[in-house]
Amino acid sequence: MSLSRKRKKELKRLRSSAEELWGNQQVVLAHANSVAQEASRQLGHLTREEVVPRVRTGYESYVRPGVEQAKGFARQAGDTAERTLGTALGSVLSIGDLANDVRVRRAVARVSPRAAAVVEKKRGGLGIGGALAIGAAVVVAAGVAYAVWQTFRADDELWVAEDEPGGATTDTDPSI
Repeated sequence: MSLSRKRKKELKRLRSSAEELWGNQQVVLAHANSVAQEASRQLGHLTREEVVPRVRTGYESYVRPGVEQAKGFARQAGDTAERTLGTALGSVLSIGDLANDVRVRRAVARVSPRAAAVVEKKRGGLGIGGALAIGAAVVVAAGVAYAVWQTFRADDELWVAEDEPGGATTDTDPSI
């Protein structure tokens, strides 16, 4: 297929325009790349200078006190559990030792032979002391669970939004 001179000139102009456009696009893309690199560098500076200190301040103000409070609650609950369980177990063991003492058995047998037989029959079960120890353990576990829950629950009052300058609010609900 042969083209006329006019068409060949138009195609040549079109080709040169397309090459010029391609060159311009390459320049624009190179400039856009340098702008994006500079924006990335500035964002890094902004992060180091503004964001990191604010995050650190927020952590120190809100998170760390909660963690410290949780540690204190857990330590206090552990100490209370240790004292309570220690006292209860000590009492149970001393009552058991006292009930198994030969001198106590002889004294109970002298006073009431029937009471000595009742003490002998009850030796095989869990007993009141065991039930008290289990109950104390359940109460202490519930206390620890409650302290942990209180520490880690979402507290909406900690996060207060800053007021906008000029006193303008964004709330449009008149019921508030």
